Amino acid sequence: MTIPIIPDYAALENAAVATDPFPHAIVPHFIGAQDLRAAVASLPVFTAGGSYPPSALRLSPLIRDLVTELEGPRLRDIIAAKFGLDLHDAPTMLTLRGRTRAQDGRIHRDSACKRVTVLLYLNVDDTAWTRHEGCLRLLRGEHDIEDYTTEVAPVNGTLLVFPNGTNTWHGHRRYVGVRNTIQLNYMTNDSRARGELRRHRLSALTKRLRIAA
Repeated sequence: MTIPIIPDYAALENAAVATDPFPHAIVPHFIGAQDLRAAVASLPVFTAGGSYPPSALRLSPLIRDLVTELEGPRLRDIIAAKFGLDLHDAPTMLTLRGRTRAQDGRIHRDSACKRVTVLLYLNVDDTAWTRHEGCLRLLRGEHDIEDYTTEVAPVNGTLLVFPNGTNTWHGHRRYVGVRNTIQLNYMTNDSRARGELRRHRLSALTKRLRIAA
């Protein structure tokens, strides 16, 4: 019997909301050390970069249950309360990434149809992170990856949450290799979001067929 992973919701509830350079909350060890080891061992082996919807992957029961947990009401309600948002009818979009490519991490803001971005990092400590490669930076602007206020190493079950806005620039220095991330977005409920969700489902089908081949 698989023992499900229970995130540290209390730590998220107690986490401060920082405002510089934009509102965000960081929760180290949102996934505890023992659960993190089990999760890393249970993740699919990604042979290519890009984001994969769960339906495009053969997920282990442990990771499938974790995905279901993250898309559930408890995380949604805590995030809504913490940032003063109404997310009760917000559609969700969740993807997994396992490898980072040379072109990834360029400075960007997330799509306007993504109301909130939630990033969960499922990696153990590695020397690359101490060199700041692949560590997500929350930036003061769109032009300089070194002009940041906060850097988040993608390790140890850390959770990062931020509502998207006009100044939510982020990115990371070049890194090529394994970098396991679950990204969850609470979407707007309009035509742009519906189009994104349709593309998401089409991407799942295309990638599933590619994997099966």
